[in-house]
Amino acid sequence: MPIRRLAPETRLTGATIHGNIVYLAGQVADDTTLDAEGQMKDILAQIDALLAEAGTDKRHLLTAQIFIQDFADLAGMNRAWDAWIDPAHLPARATVQARLVDPAWRIEVTGIAAIP
Repeated sequence: MPIRRLAPETRLTGATIHGNIVYLAGQVADDTTLDAEGQMKDILAQIDALLAEAGTDKRHLLTAQIFIQDFADLAGMNRAWDAWIDPAHLPARATVQARLVDPAWRIEVTGIAAIP
């Protein structure tokens, strides 16, 4: 079974596809001047684009792991998530407070999705 890699960068790819599964790399905001809600919206738009390129969408998201620098940003992050996610197709989700590589990143999101 071939492996496809989407959005390759120096050290990673934005997503890797094997079989009917898409593995998302940690996605971070392109605009680090945004608040947590804005960064989350930016990240979710990137996820939408990667999933579309892979031939799927957020309704087929199986799991999401969210890393947040500061739990004080949780309400804003959740507002963006709640506006984006399809409540009829919720993935399993974990949210963890973590020190991220770049202090300007408030949030990083990774996940796994099925390709129908």
